[in-house]
Amino acid sequence: MRNRPIPGSSGVVRTMTLLGDPVLHAPCAPVTEFGPGLDALVESLFATMYAAHGVGLAANQVGVGLRVFVYDCPDDEEVRHLGHVVNPRLVEADGDAYRGPEGCLSLPGLEAPVARFDRAVVEGVRTDGTPVRIEGTGFFARCLLHEMDHLEGRVYAEHVTGWRRSRLLRAIRKRPWGAGAAVLEART
Repeated sequence: MRNRPIPGSSGVVRTMTLLGDPVLHAPCAPVTEFGPGLDALVESLFATMYAAHGVGLAANQVGVGLRVFVYDCPDDEEVRHLGHVVNPRLVEADGDAYRGPEGCLSLPGLEAPVARFDRAVVEGVRTDGTPVRIEGTGFFARCLLHEMDHLEGRVYAEHVTGWRRSRLLRAIRKRPWGAGAAVLEART
């Protein structure tokens, strides 16, 4: 029997911010106010991530420009990693870089190969202010690096180059939210 609530069970599913929305393309501000509002945001991030069948979600993906993300992601050995981090800092990203398929809830239905390191370490705090250090390898490292990119105002598509980038931009333009491709083109 569980002694704690299921993450997201008290959260509200929020509308996903899509490519082109300014909050998705600007660096997020540090969290300065801890308390019930932050707890509610984290719960809503979990609820939204689960509703969208994702493995990670940053606050700016639901329109909130704060440095917070949640994750429920396996690593390459199928070990589940579940949690959240407030005001995260990427302190290490190393190991071999692997090109693998990557998608994003803010670019629904698309994916492209992105090279990411296979080890990442993120430090920050929990909603109660206690320090946390998260080390990820393999797919979980990819997740951590992807969410850290979001907090810096970047999306995975900005790492795609050459003919793969051209193909991804064409696919984006065909989507209802495809006007966001202009943001990527401007950042080249």
